[in-house]
Amino acid sequence: MKSLGKIIRSVQAFGRELSRRPEPPGAKPAPSIGIALGGGFARGIAHVGVLKVLEEEGIPIRIVAGTSVGALIGAAYCSGVAIEDLEKIARSVRFTTFARWTVSRYGFASNDRMVAFLDRILKVKSFEELRIPMAVTATDFNSGEGVVFHSGSIVDTVRASCAYPGMFLPVNLRGHWLVDGMLSHPVPTQPLHEMGADRVIAVHLKGHWAKDGAPRHLFDVIGQSFAIAQDQMSHLWRGAADAIVEPDVAGFAYDDFKRTPDLIRAGELAMRQVLPEVRRWLEAPIASPVPLKAKPVTPRPATVTGD
Repeated sequence: MKSLGKIIRSVQAFGRELSRRPEPPGAKPAPSIGIALGGGFARGIAHVGVLKVLEEEGIPIRIVAGTSVGALIGAAYCSGVAIEDLEKIARSVRFTTFARWTVSRYGFASNDRMVAFLDRILKVKSFEELRIPMAVTATDFNSGEGVVFHSGSIVDTVRASCAYPGMFLPVNLRGHWLVDGMLSHPVPTQPLHEMGADRVIAVHLKGHWAKDGAPRHLFDVIGQSFAIAQDQMSHLWRGAADAIVEPDVAGFAYDDFKRTPDLIRAGELAMRQVLPEVRRWLEAPIASPVPLKAKPVTPRPATVTGD
């Protein structure tokens, strides 16, 4: 059975590669589709369901941008981890898989265990080796500016993107203190256009954290505050999105990893609702080719991004 599974995965991988081959001479190329994966901690497992539907339907994703958990799942996918393997990984993870409680004035937990976790699951370790070009976002704690990573080491940048303020300690990377990308790029749609995407799918993990208006603990207070801030900032990323996928994750807690099958299903259902619109993009190809490699992005601050 294991051998059969390997054969099936090999055939699926071959099919994905065929879908990325150039169009025949004289044919109008299909639009370069990018997908922006937003943050939401355990709720981000819904991204797996979204990607699963896109693969099942043969929708070619050319560029990916991720924030927080969207950066983690996006990095695994772009490195070559198959959807069925992503599902298995999601079912096995828990909070302590990539985090540990600590005593610090900067937060209650460190995400340093994410280094070993990512080293184990990623097929490659640098942006330049990725199967699909990708951008990872974080936020400079001192300046408040958004930072876009698209070259160099993947692991450290994903850690920085996942440094949820108040919960995880900030990550010091190349002399800058970085925190969660959700503060600057709740759903990173604009970086996709800067990298050459013609059409952008935005995956927004919509939903409030507090039940019945009463927070259960500090993390509900922090999470609900983020949800409010994201609602206020939504016009910034929605304007750069051509289609918005919003899985119903309102009933899930920040650490609901045990409900992985339900979260994946929520992602599948939401993506299938938007699928007719995405199919129409492929029926109306663009007039001129767009390179699949990422265009250079001018990072802010420049000293943080790059190699």
